[in-house]
Amino acid sequence: MFKQLPSSDAKSVEVSLNGVKIQVTEGITVAAIALIHGLRHTRTTPVSASKRAPFCMMGVCYECQMVIDGKPNQRACMTYVQQGMQVDTQQGVGSKIGGIVYE
Repeated sequence: MFKQLPSSDAKSVEVSLNGVKIQVTEGITVAAIALIHGLRHTRTTPVSASKRAPFCMMGVCYECQMVIDGKPNQRACMTYVQQGMQVDTQQGVGSKIGGIVYE
C-alpha cells in the first residue's frame, strides 16, 4: 500500500523494527517506515487493547505512539529515523509487543 519513491542520493541507515533489522532511507519518520514495512498497527489502547495506527501524520492525534529506543509513548510520525534506532510496537500504556505484527 505504501512505498517510498526512489532517490539517487538517499543514504540508508539500519534500524530495528520489532526486533528485525531493516535498511531504511535516512530522513524519514518512524511512522513512515512502519507503514512502508507493512505494520498494520503501531500500538494498542490501554483499556480495550484496540489496535491503532498512524492517522494524521503530523503529531496531533497521538495514534502512532511506539516504543522508540526503550522509551514508550513516542510519536512515531514526529520522530526521524537514526542509525541503530530500536523501534517496537507499543502495548497499552507503554510495554512493547514482542515479534512483528503483520496482520
